[in-house]
Amino acid sequence: MSYQVFARKYRPRTFSDVLGQDHVVRTLCNAIEQKRLAHAYLFVGPRGTGKTSTARIFAKALNCTGGPRVDFDPDEDVCVEIAEGRSLDVLEIDGASNRGIDNIRDLRENVQFAPARGQYRIIYIDEVHMLTKESFNALLKTLEEPPSHVMFIFATTEPHKILPTILSRCQRFDLRPIPDEIIANHLVAIAAKEGVTLEPDAAYSIARVAEGGMRDAQSMLDQLVSFCGNHIVGQNVNDIFGVTSRETVARALTFILDRQLPSLLHLVHELAEAGRDMGQLLSEIMSAVRELLISKVAPQEAAAASLPEPWRSKLGELLARTPADKIVRLMEVLSSAEEQMRWSTNKRLHLEMGLIRAVHSLAEANISDIIRALNGAPLPETPIATTLLPELSRDLPPAPVAAPAPVAAPAATPAAAPAPAPVAAPAPAPAAAPAPAPAPAPAATPAPTPASAPAPAPAATPAPTPASAPAPAPAEEAPAPSMPEPGVSESAPTASLFPSAAPSAERPVIVDAPMPAGLEPIDDEEPFFDQGPSLFGDMPEADFAPPPAAETPMTPELWERVLSEARDRSRFKAGAIGHTLFIGEEDRQLIIAVHPEDTDSRDALLSEDVQELLCDIAEPLCGHRFGIRVEKDDTIPLPEPEPEPEPEPAPEAPPAPKAKAAPKKGSEPTTPPAPPSLRPSEEEFYHDPLIEKALDAFHARLIKN
Repeated sequence: MSYQVFARKYRPRTFSDVLGQDHVVRTLCNAIEQKRLAHAYLFVGPRGTGKTSTARIFAKALNCTGGPRVDFDPDEDVCVEIAEGRSLDVLEIDGASNRGIDNIRDLRENVQFAPARGQYRIIYIDEVHMLTKESFNALLKTLEEPPSHVMFIFATTEPHKILPTILSRCQRFDLRPIPDEIIANHLVAIAAKEGVTLEPDAAYSIARVAEGGMRDAQSMLDQLVSFCGNHIVGQNVNDIFGVTSRETVARALTFILDRQLPSLLHLVHELAEAGRDMGQLLSEIMSAVRELLISKVAPQEAAAASLPEPWRSKLGELLARTPADKIVRLMEVLSSAEEQMRWSTNKRLHLEMGLIRAVHSLAEANISDIIRALNGAPLPETPIATTLLPELSRDLPPAPVAAPAPVAAPAATPAAAPAPAPVAAPAPAPAAAPAPAPAPAPAATPAPTPASAPAPAPAATPAPTPASAPAPAPAEEAPAPSMPEPGVSESAPTASLFPSAAPSAERPVIVDAPMPAGLEPIDDEEPFFDQGPSLFGDMPEADFAPPPAAETPMTPELWERVLSEARDRSRFKAGAIGHTLFIGEEDRQLIIAVHPEDTDSRDALLSEDVQELLCDIAEPLCGHRFGIRVEKDDTIPLPEPEPEPEPEPAPEAPPAPKAKAAPKKGSEPTTPPAPPSLRPSEEEFYHDPLIEKALDAFHARLIKN
């Protein structure tokens, strides 16, 4: 006998074998026992939840020996034939491949025959939503008043595609996704029957990936047995199906709540390189955030029990210091990222952007933080800039840190010859005697550049800072000793590439070694992220943006002004707007009334281009943008139709001269001159200045016929 997969081998055979659908099983059993059998049933539910299995079990209970009864024997001949699809009284039809009206006509003729062996002739149509509208209409009469021996059972995953007239004639049963715990326990039982050791964490991982479908879970278990043999662990599930383990999810959630952004992005990088599904990772993180939120607002629910124990205590500490409103905001940010990932080809990009926004949403100060601060509670003191950037630099390899030093070395190569001599000179003593010695050396090397001449002049500026006479001498030598210094290699390329007086005077003050103890070097680098305290009292008032201008409500006069200017700007867009009446403004929407028959004005006002034009005009006047809602008003006059242009016959005047009215030129000399003025002569045409200019420009010539 050929191999039979787990999904078929362990398919439910009786009502007691159906898992996770107690409400459906109980209703069907009571209907059988009470003889309250309907003529049409509709099973609705996602894939793998037992729609077809329940329909077959129900058919067995109806056509079994001595039936209908609930406690039938699944091994008797009638039940075996139904389970294998060989019964003459149970007709299974695939709605996707038998969806035409001709198939329904054949079905209507078939149901007239009495059952061959059982009490009912059962018509089971799977994926019934695939039938055409004509097929549904052809089935209506038979479905409403079928023969007494006929029963219809429909199954679908998309009930919204079924006609309401069909739905109203059926008893509907909604099969729900099977809980993960039930699926995991059933998989462990199947593995035990097959002689396979299935770890509980592996069974739970399979159940999470199956998303409530028992058939999917059984197919995955079948595949894992082929891959792993007789022992399956959780890591095997992660490797084959790209599942993120609960430990990894807890680790990522810890990084989010602790605002460890570099570590979080590094974890995402590792998972992406390992081939994990980014969408499934975000879904797992959101599920964990949901569990934490419920645990915070309702501790008695113990929703976070699925998280691994080693991480539960750490997450509990982070959860205790994170307000519930921030967790809600975190869930909103992640939900937005999930929506963007759904239709994107670059899912990793949207995941990383969503996680960055999520971490920053926890570091932001919202109105609740300010209210708590006014009541005496401490403000958040873990901004991302101060706690995460140092950790990011530690996580990076040391090679990029030493990269700036080699960059400065080649830039200082042209001045490398005079540099070693002054290094030894100022080191022993910065007296005035060594000062003249280095002076000739730089003058000889950079002779073409005039930088050496103005150098002493700016040295007078930093001279008052040390407040001593010998200070100008080290200031002049500062560019030379700064080149070999590894810590200040930044000044060497600046002096060599840009030999201007200003940089050479400013840089010695920054890199001067004998700087007073109370003065620290100036740090030119600004932090990339805003510091936490700067969100509150430490920021100067000048950094805040000025308050927006007061808004002006829209008035009828202002509306007419906006319309007039819109017509002036674009006659093509706003020219169709006729008589309108401004009624009022509600929720940033202007209520404009037009005549019911004035469809041109209504369509123009509802056009996005026209609304954009009107908003651009009204925003400087009102201080805000708005939408437009059009209402009907019979009192508004209809725009008068534009009169048909009368000068239309004028162009038809040229045909009149073609009727040889020219011979009568002698009698009326005033009318004939008109045709020559309308059509120039051939010579005038060929010698027209514009045509001659075009011929010269394009180097062309005219060819006469």
